Amino acid sequence: MAPPHDKPPATPLHPALAGLTVLERGWLSSNNILIHAAPGEPGAVLVDTGHVAHREQTLALVQRAMEGPLPGAPAGTPAPQRLARIVNTHLHSDHCGGNALLQQAFGVPIVIPPGLADAVRAWDLTRLSHDDFGQRERFSIEGTLAPGESFVAGGRRWQALAAPGHDPHSLMLFDAAAGLLLSADALWENGFGVVFPELVGESGFDEVGATLDLIEGLPVRLVVPGHGAPFVDVASALARARSRLAGFRANPARHARHAAKVLVKYHVMEERRLPLAELVRWSAAAPLMLRVWEGFGAGRGTSATLADWVEGFVRELVDSGALAIEAGDVIDR
Repeated sequence: MAPPHDKPPATPLHPALAGLTVLERGWLSSNNILIHAAPGEPGAVLVDTGHVAHREQTLALVQRAMEGPLPGAPAGTPAPQRLARIVNTHLHSDHCGGNALLQQAFGVPIVIPPGLADAVRAWDLTRLSHDDFGQRERFSIEGTLAPGESFVAGGRRWQALAAPGHDPHSLMLFDAAAGLLLSADALWENGFGVVFPELVGESGFDEVGATLDLIEGLPVRLVVPGHGAPFVDVASALARARSRLAGFRANPARHARHAAKVLVKYHVMEERRLPLAELVRWSAAAPLMLRVWEGFGAGRGTSATLADWVEGFVRELVDSGALAIEAGDVIDR
């Protein structure tokens, strides 16, 4: 059964989406973009594979998309039946969680940004941050895709563009001919992903700003973000993102609080239901959550404990309707 936050595949309402299937997923899983093969190509290319908790659904959605009619093609055009490659924009676990299952099912190579290639080969969970985000299933890679490089899929040339900020190693993919940008978590219609480097004392806000400047300088007519529906009003999205970035720059603690709530919500979404005490124990053990507490929670003009801090975020998420409390358990909504 589909998780309640997932949506049906997007239809190619915009000409730039012809030959692509956008599988718009929920908050826990990234969108999956299937670039169907053009004549003479070995098969389709899948960009990002969602979270490990939804891996079986990702597999089913991809299989169904490859069996159905080719988006934007004349009636009777056969659909490609083979997946040739997976490309990850970055290696947060909501973007690569289906890698292992899809690699096993289709026997396909996986290509990733170069920054963490050695960590994947060694399966270094600390460097991959999967101890924080729940990635469990090991996958192998064929090679890397570096900024400035390009590949052909769906009869289009896709250029890899560096998109640091949310993740130092993240890529965007740009089809200049169609003005189509696959922006991952660098730009959403209403913001961008948590700027994780800033949570551990590294630069990230400047990189977000530079990435937004890069996008503004491109002839983009349609954005398919890592989360949410495709959108065409790029100028408004950039203005909202810059306003959000300015707020975070002015008040880094605000960004840290936002990030902590995201991490709490993310973990509860994965578990679906868990005792509040268990959520507090997880917070004390998850390296990133603990870093945020030590950097922005502990001793910041309050006598609150880690448990108080986490419970405060839970209350805020309950008040907003994002979580619920029942018999001492925290429940995803």
